[in-house]
Amino acid sequence: MCHNVTRKRPPTEDPDEQERKERVIHTRVPESLEAELRKRAQDLGISVSNLVRNVLGHAFGLVGDVVADSHAIARAARGETSRDSRPKADADPDDVIAWQPIVLAKNAVCSRCNDLLPRGREAAIAVGGDRAIVCTPCLEELRK
Repeated sequence: MCHNVTRKRPPTEDPDEQERKERVIHTRVPESLEAELRKRAQDLGISVSNLVRNVLGHAFGLVGDVVADSHAIARAARGETSRDSRPKADADPDDVIAWQPIVLAKNAVCSRCNDLLPRGREAAIAVGGDRAIVCTPCLEELRK
């Protein structure tokens, strides 16, 4: 049996305040996925809850990028030359002038390998182009 508990908001509550309040979502996952989530969260030094929240947040962006890319491929197949003005998930090598080493002030995702990059970790940001962020192993790969 499964149930969801919801509450009605008082009509006097500020809409901005309503958005800031976090909601809890319960879900069932296989034991192997739970173990993987716990291991990844521990490796990153964050809670499982934060890891899941970050992954879900990035998943919607990735799905949007896949849809945008598929539309761009369809336009190219039709011979259309208009470009999507949205930034790509990966930096265009022709647009990147340099890679600047940085220490992350916020959690991020590597634009090349999709590795989760926790706050405080060293990474690199593209100078020029769409300011993509890459992890240090990907930066080393780009140097070769």
